[in-house]
Amino acid sequence: MSVDLVPNDLWERVAPLLPPRDTRRYRFPGRKPVDDRVALAGIIFVLHTNLAWRDVPAEKIGCSSVTCWRRLRKWTEAGVWPQLHERLLAELRATGLLEINDVAVDGSHVRALKRGDLTGPSPVDRARTGSKHHVIVDRHGTPLAVSLTGGNSHDVTQLMPLVEAIPRIRGCRGRPRNRPRRLFADRGYDHDKYRNLLRAKGITPMIARRGAAHGSGLGKVRWVVERTFAWLHQFKRLRTRSEMRADLHQGLLELACSIICLRRLRKSF
Repeated sequence: MSVDLVPNDLWERVAPLLPPRDTRRYRFPGRKPVDDRVALAGIIFVLHTNLAWRDVPAEKIGCSSVTCWRRLRKWTEAGVWPQLHERLLAELRATGLLEINDVAVDGSHVRALKRGDLTGPSPVDRARTGSKHHVIVDRHGTPLAVSLTGGNSHDVTQLMPLVEAIPRIRGCRGRPRNRPRRLFADRGYDHDKYRNLLRAKGITPMIARRGAAHGSGLGKVRWVVERTFAWLHQFKRLRTRSEMRADLHQGLLELACSIICLRRLRKSF
């Protein structure tokens, strides 16, 4: 079962990014460390099922839940997930499946059952404690960058950080790309200050105006970001936030984005 959770094409891209294991002692070396691929299978199992770490079936995965959680912490602190995401984006660009000229941005609220870092009372959920996922996607809905904030943060405050978080995507001859030409967003991002900031970076803002009649046509382009949230929330661990540590939840978000990119990349083969 554990091998099925980590396909060969995913493992081939993750393995070179993992930090080296600690060297074993010559005398009294103790138990042999669990294979990294098995631990990754446990992490992906939790990402898909939202099972509590203590309930991970060790007999099916091949290692204990504590080992899976510790590897998640270690790899998150080592920056494995952003590197994996950037590598897959470069492969998508090389195959012509990434269109970065037009991007869309949006945010989505999730409950935070255990509170923790980057949580706050949600204005859309009766002030229950929650967090927000913010994502910026290309024309096809491929996630380019994702971030996590408290549930009471305004979407527009994450507009520029998301634009800055787009990695320098390689994959083609010439300079790496990390700047779109046009950015689409709904009325929640309607603020002239941010329009000016986008224009200063050479990005044309296509943001709906508050009070304007519906039917601007922007929905024909920006609907892809809503679909991306649907893709992300197919991973049950992301529908509600269970990790108290914000960096670990962010790591799971980035891993899910990488899996979405890999699924799209498979269509080119």
